[in-house]
Amino acid sequence: SLAFAILKRLIKRKFPTVQPLTTQELAQWQNSQQPQPVLLDARNAIEYQQSHLQQAQHIDPQQPDLSALPQSLETPIVVYCSVGYRSAKIAAKLAEAGYTHVYNLEGSIFQWVNEGRPVYQDNNPTTQVHPYDRRWGQLLKPKYRAKLETDEERSGL
Repeated sequence: SLAFAILKRLIKRKFPTVQPLTTQELAQWQNSQQPQPVLLDARNAIEYQQSHLQQAQHIDPQQPDLSALPQSLETPIVVYCSVGYRSAKIAAKLAEAGYTHVYNLEGSIFQWVNEGRPVYQDNNPTTQVHPYDRRWGQLLKPKYRAKLETDEERSGL
């Protein structure tokens, strides 16, 4: 969509050294015999718990703990978030830390699921993705958009 094209251009401009990887390229990689990349989900814990790519590990986008990552700086790493901004920020930090094969998933989980690709919750397939908020959630096709809890529901009222 036009919105994704604009977002991708803005993210590339803001993070020019971060190497992009398309959703199609990641899907092909996952179906190949090549060594698989480490997948890092750079959304908040609630978003990650709703759904994520299979085998993805959560990394806190605010305070990323790089000590839990592979020791080898040659390990391929693909980072994603909702649309690609938070993950580009983490990918830049990983490159600064010396990782040499770091990629930001273009369009991230929103584009991935909009293309009909699988997402998981506790190793079980699901179709629902956390929309981040009402505005950004408009980038998700309605059938994939998880319902946001209202403040009243969160507080138990």
